[in-house]
Amino acid sequence: MTPTEIVEHFIDAWNQMDWDRVMSLMSEDVVYHNIPMEKLEGKAAAEAFIRGMQADAVDWVTLNIAANGNVVLTERLDKFKMSSGKDVAVPVMGTFEIRDQKIIAWRDYFDLNTFVSQMA
Repeated sequence: MTPTEIVEHFIDAWNQMDWDRVMSLMSEDVVYHNIPMEKLEGKAAAEAFIRGMQADAVDWVTLNIAANGNVVLTERLDKFKMSSGKDVAVPVMGTFEIRDQKIIAWRDYFDLNTFVSQMA
């Protein structure tokens, strides 16, 4: 698979809420950073965060995707139906670095206030 295909499979796994498949696409030493939040290092830390989100539904809409070698950039609208009943939609710019068919670094850039205000 190309780096772009790996990221597209990753996004599809999120939309299916297939957390096992999401995790299978990340390296053991992945670095996951939601830029306004604390950086997470390692697959176990990323998995704990992802599985702890408590979303009832996920719909990541890819607006644009581009690759340069092993780096894939995404412009997305990440939509979540939270278990609290809240609907959240956040514009996100994502950067994924791929090595040996796995995501080794994942950085999402978004406005935390946009997320928090929708959760209120």
